[in-house]
Amino acid sequence: MAMKLTRFKYQLLVAALVLMAASSCQKVIDIKVDNAATQLVIEGNVTNSTIIQTVKISQSVPFTNTNTFPPVRGATVTIADNKGTTYKLTETTTPGTYGTPKFAGRIGFIYTVTVITNGVTYTGSSTMPAMVNFDQLTYRDDFFNNNLTKLISVHFQDPPNVANQYRFVLYVNSAQVKTIFDANDTFTDGGYVDLDLFQNDIKIKLGDTVKVEMQCIDKNIFTYWYSLSQQNNNGGGNSTTPSNPPSNLSNNALGYFSAHTTQTQTVIIN
Repeated sequence: MAMKLTRFKYQLLVAALVLMAASSCQKVIDIKVDNAATQLVIEGNVTNSTIIQTVKISQSVPFTNTNTFPPVRGATVTIADNKGTTYKLTETTTPGTYGTPKFAGRIGFIYTVTVITNGVTYTGSSTMPAMVNFDQLTYRDDFFNNNLTKLISVHFQDPPNVANQYRFVLYVNSAQVKTIFDANDTFTDGGYVDLDLFQNDIKIKLGDTVKVEMQCIDKNIFTYWYSLSQQNNNGGGNSTTPSNPPSNLSNNALGYFSAHTTQTQTVIIN
């Protein structure tokens, strides 16, 4: 006959095991995780494509909660450029996501986002840099942990005597790879760049469709993505983490506001 424990006996057994474990240990390590107060999270972009430019607004959650950020509805959101044009954003059908009328950001313009919610004003500015041409997207065989996969590479000519910063976003069959890819031209100024996008999030195989977006970003946004990549590339992927990267937003808001150029290339693995 199988032995069955009553609830009372089960509790006694658990208590005994805990006491035994405690008596056999010399030191107990108490790990405490601080649950910081919630903060506003802003993720905004202006690109050189004629599209609806969007700003996503949410609230951070305590570290011990699920990693789902509640959307912030009913905010007043505008984007203005340094030439006097202001765009009013309206909330889309996706709660917490606000969009402009369609327009294309312009190289050299400074764009400023303003968010007002619960009586608090948050701002952030970004300058759209010149676009560097995305020449080619290639792939080759690569062994990772003794498994054959495909390594994706991007190729472009970096302009000489100009500080350039880049971000690359990799998609496999429309799913975004979590790894953050960022680069600058500290050691490649004026050279031809062949950059491998190393990642182990999604195994790339025959028949997959791979797309890479190349963004030319300003220095503040590069600092944001670079700092985040140092924390997240071994298993993260969200724009905010327990230790948040430096933001270009005011009033202790988390996230970023980026004015950048964008280009994409797609390849089918065969």
